Amino acid sequence: MLSIIRYARTHFHPSALLLGLQLMLLILYAVFEEPQGERALVTAFSVVVPMLVIWVVHHSPAIDWIAWILAVPAFLFSVLTAVLSQPVFYYLAALLSAPLYFYAAASLIAYMMEDFRVTIDELYAAGATFTMLAWGFANLFLVWEALRPGSFISSVRPDQSLTFVDLLFVSFTNLSSVGLSDIVPVTTSARVLLMFEQFVGLGYIAVVVSRLVGLTLQQRSRSRS
Repeated sequence: MLSIIRYARTHFHPSALLLGLQLMLLILYAVFEEPQGERALVTAFSVVVPMLVIWVVHHSPAIDWIAWILAVPAFLFSVLTAVLSQPVFYYLAALLSAPLYFYAAASLIAYMMEDFRVTIDELYAAGATFTMLAWGFANLFLVWEALRPGSFISSVRPDQSLTFVDLLFVSFTNLSSVGLSDIVPVTTSARVLLMFEQFVGLGYIAVVVSRLVGLTLQQRSRSRS
């Protein structure tokens, strides 16, 4: 196991491991559909991810101490959630995780924009950035739903409270501009949050992803000539 970890740290950018962890977590969400299992996965992920995010930020042009200020209390509140099972710690962890994910996404964007060539690591970073943004907004939605219950409702389960995965689903569909969701914002503030996410998602595709595609095409044309 240690040799595998050393190999991964040597041959992969941290964003590749972060992306792999998030995709694996989505699969686990599908396996453990019960609310208790889902809550346990969210808590466990919240404990592991802050340290991995610091590693990602450290390998980017971003400032490390900002990530530490956000990650350490987020980690502590996640541990308290696992130990004490108090909802207040759960929401405090989400409150700190949202800006932490956004800062990690910004650090990955800075990493991808610092030169004019595209590497495999930067492609992993592009995927991890998208998932970081999706998780960041999902945590923001979770906190907002706790502060103002009923901001989001499900058209198929209007009487049931929404889980983190429900809000993560909203975040993914909204960020990707797919819009295929049975969960909708019903308050003005919730709709404004989703509009901000739509703006961020379109901006990310228009600026960062299109730049990577353009640079990749340039590299291929140069290699052929």
